[in-house]
Amino acid sequence: MDFQLGLSYDELYVGMKASFSKTITETDVYLFAGISGDFNPMHVNEEFAKLTPFGKRIAHGALPQCLIAPVLGTQLPGLGTVLIEISTRFKAPTFFGDTVTATAEVTEKIDEKRRVRLKLLWTNQRGETVATGSALVIPPPKPGDVLSMKKTD
Repeated sequence: MDFQLGLSYDELYVGMKASFSKTITETDVYLFAGISGDFNPMHVNEEFAKLTPFGKRIAHGALPQCLIAPVLGTQLPGLGTVLIEISTRFKAPTFFGDTVTATAEVTEKIDEKRRVRLKLLWTNQRGETVATGSALVIPPPKPGDVLSMKKTD
């Protein structure tokens, strides 16, 4: 089976952007609770959630955060990308039915180790910032380059 690798270090430039959007459903939240083991009633119990500052159930913070994975892994840089570091600062809750758009933008190319830093942004359908962050990745090699499994910092 042949795979088309994503953009190599040399093909990337500061300012490149890519996004992915998804509407977060009740099913998504329950599946995420099952996968993560986080059954905090703030996420899965409407009566409990009414007592919280949000007044209703919210999605796990890591659920919308995960929406950056299809951006990094399939678009920018794309297939073959290795995520080394990610940081996220949550700014607002994600409610059931919210459509979250995760966006990555290349902000720095680090020549010494041929790594790329990206600014991350998550927004909802109302244009509100859900979270901000950054990521450090090793882009895929150029076609013909040998993949090496060296330990990262």
